[in-house]
Amino acid sequence: MFGINGVEFIIIVVIALVVIGPERMPEYAQQAKEFIKSMRRMAFDAKDDLKETLGPGLEDINWRQYDPRQYDPRTIVREALAEDDAEREKERSETQAQGRELTPAANASSVPPQRLSAGALAPFDIEAT
Repeated sequence: MFGINGVEFIIIVVIALVVIGPERMPEYAQQAKEFIKSMRRMAFDAKDDLKETLGPGLEDINWRQYDPRQYDPRTIVREALAEDDAEREKERSETQAQGRELTPAANASSVPPQRLSAGALAPFDIEAT
C-alpha cells in the first residue's frame, strides 16, 4: 500500500495519534466512521443502480467465464494447433475418399524435414535479409 510496509504504517499511525492527541481522538474516530459508512452506502447505491440499468438478465450472466486467470495462453495455442491438425486430417481424408490427388502445397506439410550432415551450413538467402 503506497510503497510502505507494516512497520512504517504502524509508526505513522503512532505519530498521528500523538499529533492528534487524546482530546480530539473521539471526534476524528467519529468522522472516520461516518466517512466509511457514507462510502459504503455510495458503493451499494452504485451497485443497485447498475443492476437496475442492466435489467433482470444480469443474474443470468456467467461472470466466471470472463475471469482471465482461468485462461492459460499455452493451452489456448495448443488447442488451436490441434484444431488445425484435425481440420487438415479431415480435409485430407475427404480428398482421398473422393479419389482426388493432393496438391504439392497441401502435401508439403507431410514431407519430413531434411537433416544436414555434420559440419554442413544451413541454406541462407543473402537477398532475403
